[in-house]
Amino acid sequence: MNLRRAGNGLSSYVLSAERVLAGERRVLDEESFRRMLSLERKRAERSGKAFLLMLLDIGTSNSATQSNGKGLENIVSTLMVTTRETDITGWYQGRMVVGVMFTELIIDEKDSILSTMLERVTNVLRGNLTFEQFNQIGISFHLFPDDWNHESGQRPSNATLYPDLIERDESRRPFRVMKRVMDIIGSFVALVFLSPLFLMVASAIKLTSRGPVLFRQNRIGQHGKPFLFLKFRSMHANNDAREHREYVKKLIAGTAEKQQSNGKDNGVYKLTKDSRVTRVGSFLRRTSLDELPQFLNVLQGNMSLVGPRPPVPYEVEAYDLWHRRRLLEAKPGITGLWQVNGRSKVKFDDMVRLDLRYARTWSPWMDLKILLRTPSAVVLGEGAH
Repeated sequence: MNLRRAGNGLSSYVLSAERVLAGERRVLDEESFRRMLSLERKRAERSGKAFLLMLLDIGTSNSATQSNGKGLENIVSTLMVTTRETDITGWYQGRMVVGVMFTELIIDEKDSILSTMLERVTNVLRGNLTFEQFNQIGISFHLFPDDWNHESGQRPSNATLYPDLIERDESRRPFRVMKRVMDIIGSFVALVFLSPLFLMVASAIKLTSRGPVLFRQNRIGQHGKPFLFLKFRSMHANNDAREHREYVKKLIAGTAEKQQSNGKDNGVYKLTKDSRVTRVGSFLRRTSLDELPQFLNVLQGNMSLVGPRPPVPYEVEAYDLWHRRRLLEAKPGITGLWQVNGRSKVKFDDMVRLDLRYARTWSPWMDLKILLRTPSAVVLGEGAH
């Protein structure tokens, strides 16, 4: 259910409701509640225990404001008394939407949890409000972790569970506009100046193996939304991805062994003896020339010049919950901190930490520094194969 914006008619009732105490418990203000929501997500990612966010929207019309205002203190008092001490109550939005987090739930009992909570809250509200007041209340439930369905083509992550990330994006709006301008100009210039190289690579691929020049694959972008990812084809057409899928599962689980990389270093966390790769494709991968068509993805807005690498769906299926944050906090990119800090020589968890560090500390200046470091990383071929 979409949350409705409300006016300030309830301010006096809201202030009194915020002072409602049940033992040592209190109703958190909006900033504190959203901070607790962020912390609870991280706690749930580590513990594997779900939590349920319930939102009560008290309406927007003037008549509803007056009638619901008189019952608001009663609603909050009742919620505080009927919920557990470990549950968290506070203002979610604009002092007009009350939120309750029911913590440490067993995720396998999702359907029964939702039906039980709905029945309990409905009975509590009906017992403490008039019929008119009850009809003005909007109730919605949001379970974390949320199910991601990449086949729908829509954003699978529930934005309601991530108000802190939305707020952060809004605070960075001028910088995000600057980043998008850099992406458009940079990708357009690259496509124009590198067009002769595009033709050379395309000809080499076409002359040495059967199949299309471009490799198209569904990848997972920001917020878990899928998009069509482009590369120069470096593998034989119609190949079997099972070996790569199994290695990726081991890599994410932390059990993958390093593979030999031309004897130049201690190995990389990547399949280096991949029978699917053509001779030309091997060269393209070592030099990162296979990545050039991704400038089209950047121009389309699915990717950025700088950001985390976009995974394939079966990688995301193997993720731990905290790994998902790399997809939620930044748009995927052609290059990033991972590429200029060892690339495939870095373990998967460390790669995720680099992506999260980038998302937290991102600035246009950081993007510029990463872009300037990328050519040397490509020439040296560190971690590439």
